[in-house]
Formats: sequence, structure tokens, C-alpha cells
Amino acid sequence: MDKKKILVIGSGGREHALCWKLASSSMISRVFCAPGNAGISQHAVCVPLKASDINGLISFVKKEGIYITLVGPEAPLAEGLVDRFNEQRLAVFGPTKAAAEIEASKVFTKDLLNESGIRTGAYRVFTEPDAAFDYIKNVVGVPIAIKADGLAAGKGVLLAHSLTEAEEAIDLILCKKAFGQAGNRLIVEEFLTGEEASFMAITDGTTVLPLATSQDHKPIFDNDQGPNTGGMGAYSPAPVVSSALFDDIMNKVMRPTVKAMEMAKRPYQGVLYGGLIIKDGMFHVLEFNCRFGDPEAQPILMRLRTDLMEILEAALEGRLNEIKLEWDPRVAVCVVLASGGYPGNYETGKVIYGLEKVA
Repeated sequence: MDKKKILVIGSGGREHALCWKLASSSMISRVFCAPGNAGISQHAVCVPLKASDINGLISFVKKEGIYITLVGPEAPLAEGLVDRFNEQRLAVFGPTKAAAEIEASKVFTKDLLNESGIRTGAYRVFTEPDAAFDYIKNVVGVPIAIKADGLAAGKGVLLAHSLTEAEEAIDLILCKKAFGQAGNRLIVEEFLTGEEASFMAITDGTTVLPLATSQDHKPIFDNDQGPNTGGMGAYSPAPVVSSALFDDIMNKVMRPTVKAMEMAKRPYQGVLYGGLIIKDGMFHVLEFNCRFGDPEAQPILMRLRTDLMEILEAALEGRLNEIKLEWDPRVAVCVVLASGGYPGNYETGKVIYGLEKVA
């Protein structure tokens, strides 16, 4: 068997975990990562190309003879990287631009869930700040969830416990444009309580292959205090997801969503990641993401015993039904260390040292 070259796109902890896992595959001769980072360079050849440089990435893949490209972050998927690669007949793992809208637009996703009868919180969509505030003040009250429609790096969900906080959140999204174009519309959504869990599956558009469960922790401080981040840590498995609930989520959320995307003429191939909230054995879907979760991918990939390359190849060839996943039964935990000030303005370019003392 000829060994293949693979390219991972991205530069974060998720991509580090993906490169580390792929480097252990007997099917792979060399792992490349664009742009990568210092840690990733231990397992892959870092290529100085931004994830947004689709033309540059296409040229590199052709020149280097890359077998499969794996896209880590959501932004290039939402920009249509997969469509561009498909036009060039280059193998790429991830959803098309139309399918990636399941993460790129919360309004699209809420409408899809509603139309498909998949359990989610009650919601209304607004473009005018006064109308949004009047609805909260006079109809639904607080606490309430206020969400920017588009991509906001995991920081576009604001929880308001008072009318003052609700007004500030609406102003931040629609008027101050804190999230740019992502805040052209917002969703006012029922405030759901419970424990959150991340449920990821790989799909070829027909078969839905679930990964191990995980749970991430978004608030910056201990005890779920402070603003939301992209995730301060995660562990796998998530005890809140029992085996019965696992099957229920597969049958009532994951498989129906892949089917609904097919019916909407947006066939889905890649990682489908459902963000759920669970209370008293019942779940609601909070959101979907169109890629591996970060930081959740890190503990999940630590536990995955099956060759990741085998899974990617089977998904691209439409034979995911042949794959059976094997897992390390032990628990895996990821803790994020972030520069001071995160998730607001923070310093970058600092040297990381002392890892041997915390490993």
C-alpha cells in the first residue's frame, strides 16, 4: 500500500490534535498543516499559508500531491473552500458552503430544526433593536438568550438576566456591530437550563457515525462565571449522556438532521457537531457546528483507537457503514491556558514555557 500525504488546515489546539493523530497512521507518509503552529511542527510540516488563502491552498495541494485535505476551522468552510476544491477534483473532508450554513447561520439552523420537528428552544428573529427589546420586555421577559446570527468564534451568544443586560446585548450585536456582519440579525431564544454536552458524528451523507461524547466549558472563570469563550477545556466522555440518551440523540437529532439537509438539497459530508442542553434526561438542540469542536476534539482524539485516516477515506468514498470505531475506555481531559485578557483584547506572540512542569 502506497502511503499518502495529508493536509490539515488550521492553527489551533484542534488542528494540533488532528495532526498528532494522523501522524500515527500507517496509511500516511507525511502530514502537512497550513498554517500550523510551533506545537504542530512536532508532528507535521507547517506550510505558511492562511486558512483563508483558498487559491494558495489549491496550488499547494496540486504541487505536493496531497491525497486528502482536512479542514479544521469553520470560516473557510463557510467561505466555500470545499466547493472550490471539488471544482478542482481535489479530495477534501468537510461540508460545502451550502451545508456549512448549519453553523454559519443560527437562523437557518433554528428554522431547519423547527421544520424537522427536532427539539429546540422557542425563538424569534430580529433585525431592528427596538423590536427585539420590546419583544423581550413585553412578551418573553428575562432571563433570555440573545444570539448573533453568523460566525462569532464561539462568542456570539449572550445571556441576559435583566432588561438592562438584554438592551446592552442587543446594542452590542445590532448597533455596535461587535461581531461584524454576523450581527446583521439576531435571535432572541428561550433561556434553557441544564447541563451542556457536545455530540459529534462523522457522516458521508448517508451513514452517521457517532464519536465519543464530550463536554466543554465556555465561561472564562471557575464555577461558570464570566463571559463565554471559545472553550476553556473539555473532557470525554460526558457523564450526562447516558447510553439510552445517546441512542435517543442519534435517532431524534443526528440522523434526522443529516436527512433534513439532504431534503433541503444541501447534502452533508464531514463532522456534524450538535451542541445540546440536557435536563432530567431530556435534551434540546442549542446549535450545530460544521467541524470538529475545539477544545472537544482534543480529548476525543486522545481516546480514539481507530486510524483516523481510515475514517476520512471511508467518509469520502461513501462507505462509512464499513467502519466500526474503537475507543480507549479511560477518561481524557483538556485544560486550556489562555493569555490574560482573553476573550477580550489580549496579548499574542508570547513564548510558552514550563510545559514539562504541568505535563
